[in-house]
Amino acid sequence: MFFVLSKVLWVVTAPTNLLVGLALAGALASLAGRRWGARLAFGAVLALLLCGALPVGRLMLRPLEDRFPQPPLDGPPPAGIIVLGGAIDQVIGAARGQVTVPDAATRLTAGAALSRRFPGALLVYTGGSNALLSEVGDEAADAKRLWVDLGVDPDRVLLERASRNTEENAHLTRDLVHPKPGQRWILVTSAYHMPRSVGLFRAAGFDVVPDPVDYRSTGTARDLAPTSDLGAGLRRLDVAAREWIGLLAYRASGRIAEVFPAP
Repeated sequence: MFFVLSKVLWVVTAPTNLLVGLALAGALASLAGRRWGARLAFGAVLALLLCGALPVGRLMLRPLEDRFPQPPLDGPPPAGIIVLGGAIDQVIGAARGQVTVPDAATRLTAGAALSRRFPGALLVYTGGSNALLSEVGDEAADAKRLWVDLGVDPDRVLLERASRNTEENAHLTRDLVHPKPGQRWILVTSAYHMPRSVGLFRAAGFDVVPDPVDYRSTGTARDLAPTSDLGAGLRRLDVAAREWIGLLAYRASGRIAEVFPAP
């Protein structure tokens, strides 16, 4: 139920969808003769333009991305490397017959690089279909296919292909690898997604070493600069909003112990 509810609610709470919906509602109200309709439509369109052009998304992403620093990896070799799913476009990949990685590709390449650095470690991909109504393709199988093409020994790859969200990633991966006390397991996911991921792995009793990748902000003054790519600015806003809303929802439902998990 939580999975379905989160999918449905996100459709209406995503900032871009919400602002577009308000603009449409204002336009329809204006056509119906309501004087406030034009003001609502104008305000919503102006908010879209400002959120796209100004660094709103980057500034919302920065505290998420800066929460967990990149770890020193010169200690004892890890038992395994866990890469969270969500980077592969299953629909296009299934239609075109090749692995398609439009966003967050660094999760997969970082996993492959770590497997070369630690040749004795397992490489685990956790992620099934997160589609609400239908399943297309096999994301975990695509990840293994890509890793093997990059030179990873297929015998070192473990796939967890039943999870639909990060909470299920944590529980099902724990049940798959059965981590032992004292073992090191490196967790690879997008930096903005790391706080929620660590919180859920901790709640599952699975202590991991966070290795954030796929940054969307620089962490410097350049993040304050406006952009002419309004679409990219709005996408960053939606990504950041999704994480902050997710943290609040997971804490409110008791799925994580803290609103903003820390090292």
